[in-house]
Amino acid sequence: MAPFDAILFDLDNTLCTNDQSGETIYTGAFDAAGIDRFGEPSDLWTALDGPPDHDDHEAYLADGFERVAAKHDREGVDVRALARGFVQTVDYSAVSFRPGAEGALAAARDHARVGLVTNGPERRQSVKLDALGIADAFDAVVFAGDMPRRKPHPDPFDRALDALDAEADASLHVGDSLEFDVDGAHRAGLDAAWCPVEAEVADAAGPDAESYAPAYVLRSLSEFSAILDGGP
Repeated sequence: MAPFDAILFDLDNTLCTNDQSGETIYTGAFDAAGIDRFGEPSDLWTALDGPPDHDDHEAYLADGFERVAAKHDREGVDVRALARGFVQTVDYSAVSFRPGAEGALAAARDHARVGLVTNGPERRQSVKLDALGIADAFDAVVFAGDMPRRKPHPDPFDRALDALDAEADASLHVGDSLEFDVDGAHRAGLDAAWCPVEAEVADAAGPDAESYAPAYVLRSLSEFSAILDGGP
């Protein structure tokens, strides 16, 4: 069996997905703000620059809406109102497990100490954990959104390992992001298992994946137990 003393999981798009569609949230932002809609959800996702600023999430979203407004010749629109509408529309309890997530978590708990390392703040992520019924499933939980430095910085991983009394070289992190989960785990000295949301991405495992070099590539968390059994 793979000799892991601790196994860490990411939350969003790893253990769970948001049940609200991007279309629902995007439209809801305009409805709440009382502004005629322009653009598409994909415009906003493209316009958002870098990881969210959890200290001022509205400002982060407003910057994105401002770029979308400029693209559609809607300068002067109240982008702060759109950002507030976006935040009001999101239902953080509307989450469900990714396929295989419950089994992967159970297998990890049977094998090692288990932690959660998420870049979101506690005020949002704890709602998701309660909705999924896994608030007590972890031996350590790190809400990196409430820390000065988030993934891919080593600090969140180090905090989890300290709480679990585990060494990095005997630990594994499981996540969907090459940039934040895989690279972050490597920076902290852990092995990484990459499980992207789209299975075909894992099947392709192109140049990006090769450059990040995750120890394990999973098409689904249903394959996770094979790692603990010594599989590839």
